[in-house]
Amino acid sequence: MVDLMNAGMLNLASLAVSLLVLVVGLVLWFFVNRASSRTDEQIELLEALLDQQKRQNALLRRLCEANEPDKEEPVKAVEQDKAQDEDDDFIRLVAER
Repeated sequence: MVDLMNAGMLNLASLAVSLLVLVVGLVLWFFVNRASSRTDEQIELLEALLDQQKRQNALLRRLCEANEPDKEEPVKAVEQDKAQDEDDDFIRLVAER
């Protein structure tokens, strides 16, 4: 009978250890799976952010090209500045009373 009780206790201890290992394994699997899911969501969000930034850069590039001044206008502005400087020089030559 002692042999039967010892064998029963050994089976019960083995079963308890197996259940403990199973519970620890399930808990570890839960946290690893949860971390993996969060990582997947973060990757999706980062890809969406990258796509939006590419669109914004393209839009900004188009806006800059549309607002780019013509190259002829600065030449006219420089000529006007020179003419105005010449007029100022003439006024400087006239003696004040």
